[in-house]
Amino acid sequence: PQPAGEGGLLHLPRRIQRGVLMEFALLGEKLGHSFSPQIHRALAGCDYQLLPTPPEAVADLFRRRDFRGLNVTIPYKQTVMPLCDEIDPRAAAIGAVNTVVNRGGRLTGYNTDIDGLIYLARRTGVDMAGKKVVILGSGGTGRTARAAAGELGAAEIVTVSRGGEDNYETLFRHADAQVLLNTTPVGMYPNCGVSPVSLDAFPHLEGVLDVVYNPLRTALLLEARERGLPCSCGLPMLVAQAWRAEELFTGSAIPAETVEAVLAGLTAQLENVVLIGMPGCGKSTVGRALARRQGKAFLDLDRLIEERAGKSIPAIFAQEGEEAFRTLESWAVREAGARTGCVISTGGGVVTRAENCAPLRQNGVIIHLTRPLDRLSTAGRPVSQSTDLQTLWERRRGLYAAFADRTVDNGGPLEETLDTIEKELSAL
Repeated sequence: PQPAGEGGLLHLPRRIQRGVLMEFALLGEKLGHSFSPQIHRALAGCDYQLLPTPPEAVADLFRRRDFRGLNVTIPYKQTVMPLCDEIDPRAAAIGAVNTVVNRGGRLTGYNTDIDGLIYLARRTGVDMAGKKVVILGSGGTGRTARAAAGELGAAEIVTVSRGGEDNYETLFRHADAQVLLNTTPVGMYPNCGVSPVSLDAFPHLEGVLDVVYNPLRTALLLEARERGLPCSCGLPMLVAQAWRAEELFTGSAIPAETVEAVLAGLTAQLENVVLIGMPGCGKSTVGRALARRQGKAFLDLDRLIEERAGKSIPAIFAQEGEEAFRTLESWAVREAGARTGCVISTGGGVVTRAENCAPLRQNGVIIHLTRPLDRLSTAGRPVSQSTDLQTLWERRRGLYAAFADRTVDNGGPLEETLDTIEKELSAL
């Protein structure tokens, strides 16, 4: 890289080099895709940008002070603290700053992650007052979680880490935990499907929170959901901490209704719509049309399988058998299910392997499309051609019901089916 000038100036964006006052930005070392600009612009209509900055340029950025406000992410949440003129008491207690406000040239550091966590807990209906709370992870987010649990009135707070007295080998000491809060990256994309703990270790749980938001439903949250426990990913926390930051930036209150609208829009953008149903019920046709209507990518699992195998599905069945096809299908499920913002059309037999449910559900709402059996096409479908459709339906109807979040009839016009799907999605 080109050597920096005095104070690392050449590493800063051109508009800052020119001395132009920047509105608001996210400061970090390496910033890939981030939802922060989208969220902040939606919350307050402000000028908000990403500001990837190398370590040697951070001090100069703060010396110049040509910004109105910054959000701060890894690895600078501690770095910026001595560069501020004042630290809010909550941020000082946590030992991390994620929001810096410039008021007339004086920089004040805040921690709005704690506001995000408190909002997440209250929104999910996870009551910590008088409860025993177990926090997985002792890093910066773990410390923020301790502070949030304290403000919410937790009676006992235990931090579990890989080392120390309270670790993953001694979870039995805390089987009486009532709230579990994961602040580790375990289960985050691309390592989906793994969990830091089994909920069997905590038989008295009343709620589970996970700060991970990609995928939207980690393995930990899917287990909590199966047990009927109130649970949520960290997406509401992400939006709520930005909400509080924007109020600090602008000095103006933002209605809670705006926060919920931004969260709903972001969730709809990220969430997959997964179509299951009998072979020939119209999943591909509906899927393509729905993807166009919603501006999402369309993924057809059968096409993914054929590309991977280098042959057609009838050829896979004929040459390698159904079991080989199902193995390829489960691979395609994992690949597609890890993506976000897609409409996914599955094969009719995807429900025959229970292992396929979690990867589809981690980022998706599963819609079961139905159509009268006498209107199901069997062309190019080996299982439909070799099995009586009534028998196949009786064999699979319970499996479809177990996978599905909603059922939609596809017996009428395409536009009617699309309208019904969108109505069901909005009701979730």
